[in-house]
Amino acid sequence: TKSCDPPSLRFGQVVIGPPGSGKTTYCQGMQEFLTHLGRKVVVVNMDPANEGIPYSCAVDVSELVTLDDVMEGLKLGPNGGLLYCMEYVEANLDWLEEKLKQYSDCYFLFDCPGQVELYTHQSSVKNIFSQLAKWNFRLTAVHLVDSHYCADPAKFISVLCTSLSTMLHVELPHVNVLSKMDLMEQYGKLAFNLDFYTEVMDLTYLLDHLAADPFFKKFRHLNEKLAEVVQDYSLVSFVPLNVQDKESMIQVLRAVDKANGYCFGDLEERNLQAMMSAAVGADFQFNSTLGVQERYVETSGKTVEEEMMEL
Repeated sequence: TKSCDPPSLRFGQVVIGPPGSGKTTYCQGMQEFLTHLGRKVVVVNMDPANEGIPYSCAVDVSELVTLDDVMEGLKLGPNGGLLYCMEYVEANLDWLEEKLKQYSDCYFLFDCPGQVELYTHQSSVKNIFSQLAKWNFRLTAVHLVDSHYCADPAKFISVLCTSLSTMLHVELPHVNVLSKMDLMEQYGKLAFNLDFYTEVMDLTYLLDHLAADPFFKKFRHLNEKLAEVVQDYSLVSFVPLNVQDKESMIQVLRAVDKANGYCFGDLEERNLQAMMSAAVGADFQFNSTLGVQERYVETSGKTVEEEMMEL
């Protein structure tokens, strides 16, 4: 539905992460998943270097500026060209505002560029996100990280530092996601159980494992300090994702909706239950939680504790 009226509160996700982490695949999968749930989904391509977009794109920043044109016109490399592109978008936010105004009652997925510097050092993307907030967008940053980094302790520590830096710089509600979980076994055996990596538990165990490598042994003190920084902030954790698995998509979506305050409508909740009941062998705790809520409404004279005792 299109409207010229001032936009009401709008919810969505800004999908960020290093190149190759699966951002475009995530947007395509999440668009299809949310559409089945009954949400009106609008995907916005914010990457001037994106070509051959597989999803249905309502707003495409490539109509305003492309990386190829900038590289050719200004004789810049791909990194400098992308930085210039995002600065150009920031300088032309009126164009973006007019495009987004056409969709007043939709849920938004912003497919963002992958260059790490945009989210750790440079301010253009951060300023664009801030302006979206002023336009009444309530966004969650979904930071995708390729799960193969878990198979290498040194790379995992690097990922933790990058995730923490991104969270602090972007200044949005943040959900870190380990993508491509279905391919993890191809990368090698994990040193610890998966929950060690998703919950980012005591990293001293990881340092001990890393010290067994002769190459990294001399960097133990540096790794200790990096691990201390991550643990002192106590902000980084991950949600595992296999974009082809419904239960995995639900876990990510629940985390995102909790972060930005989106609440399920009745129709969407029913669609969700119908979709998940078709999953063979699935056991979802939210069904029992929903049952508690329904009984509590029907028998409001009872306390929550009494309802829980009956389960």
